[in-house]
Amino acid sequence: MDPKAAPDSRQHALRAIDAREAGLIAVLLILAGVSWVFTAERMSGMDMGGWTDPGPLDFFLTTWVVMLAAMMFPSVAPMVTAYAKISRRRRETGRYAPHGSTALFVAGYLLSWTAFGLVAYGLYEAAAQLVPGAFAAEPGGRYAAAGVILAAAVYQLTPAKNVCLTKCRTPLDFILHRMRTGYGGALRMGMEHGAWCVGCCWALMVALFALGVMSVGWMALVGAFIAVEKMLPWKRLANRSVSAALVLIAVGIVLVPGAAPGMTM
Repeated sequence: MDPKAAPDSRQHALRAIDAREAGLIAVLLILAGVSWVFTAERMSGMDMGGWTDPGPLDFFLTTWVVMLAAMMFPSVAPMVTAYAKISRRRRETGRYAPHGSTALFVAGYLLSWTAFGLVAYGLYEAAAQLVPGAFAAEPGGRYAAAGVILAAAVYQLTPAKNVCLTKCRTPLDFILHRMRTGYGGALRMGMEHGAWCVGCCWALMVALFALGVMSVGWMALVGAFIAVEKMLPWKRLANRSVSAALVLIAVGIVLVPGAAPGMTM
């Protein structure tokens, strides 16, 4: 065998791996784009400002899952590609790593966020029934929204947030320490990562309910916040910047509600 051929073959393998990873990222981004289009059409005319009624459970659940794909797939792409890469390496070395497990990893991630959405929906409906009209009343609803957003800003600075965000920002560390084989293992790993992601971003999602869960504009902003703190290299700066932005939004809602799209209650 020509010794010069070995480096060439390794370089070809690396290029092939890079192409597969790029393809997976492209699929996630395409799915996110399609989800944004679907969400925009589904929510057309439904944005009534802060504390918008999320509608019947079946409607909310479908919208919520598609919304998650739109908001989360870009920022979860590094974790998914890391899982796919390690699974592929396991297959190449003769270890068990069935094809299709990456899809189950993503499904498990969505399941964790779906469970959170159901809890949030139940709490919203319970509060709305206990205090009818409280969310929509002026200025009570506005102040309630500002309070929730300020609470989200404070959570950004807590140790719990820091731990969860660190887990979300270190895909290889998460996967190597929690690798489980088979389809069931892939689903469980996805759910575990989803649980860490919920721990990291739940306050931002609750703030989205306060801003208007049926608002594509607020969805895009919260999704951008999540991507910034998960993907930018400067974790502390990104985290603090999101917290400061939330404070500004809360203050703006209280002082100049008409300046925030959809917040005139």
